[in-house]
Amino acid sequence: MTILFISATAFAQAADMDALFRQLAQPEGDGWRVAESDILREWSKSGSASMDLLLKRGEEALDLGDPQAAIGHLTALTDHAPDFATGYQTRAVAYAAQGYFGPAIADLSRALELEPRQFAALTQLGAMLEEIGSEQAALDAYRRSLDIHPHQQEAIDAVARLEQTQSGTDI
Repeated sequence: MTILFISATAFAQAADMDALFRQLAQPEGDGWRVAESDILREWSKSGSASMDLLLKRGEEALDLGDPQAAIGHLTALTDHAPDFATGYQTRAVAYAAQGYFGPAIADLSRALELEPRQFAALTQLGAMLEEIGSEQAALDAYRRSLDIHPHQQEAIDAVARLEQTQSGTDI
């Protein structure tokens, strides 16, 4: 028999995240915007200042249009913090920018294993699957993302577009 001990801090953080996700899913009001911001901020914390620095450098390289440098920083991050979902999700952005969809999809899969509610990874996966012609799989990914975060305009537009394509009606 295995006994799992969860610290009071970890338990409180998990409960806080659950509350944020409930707020994110609310159809009315603007509270979801605050929840989205808080969730993204929490997801950007690896628990290590040096790993956070690697994430920041990877994001900066992406912002500067240098996905190859981003891949280097983010690979160091995922090597040293293999349980940090945001590292994989961000490296997937860099891989996709280089046209490396296989590694990008593998990283998104890993990110989603680590954090199944990673709505950005699901929307990103949908976009890549759509680009390679896997429309049903893309639609499924977008819908899963919207189940978690129903306010993502990119995913809303993609679902509408793909549903129109499937029904054979021009947009």
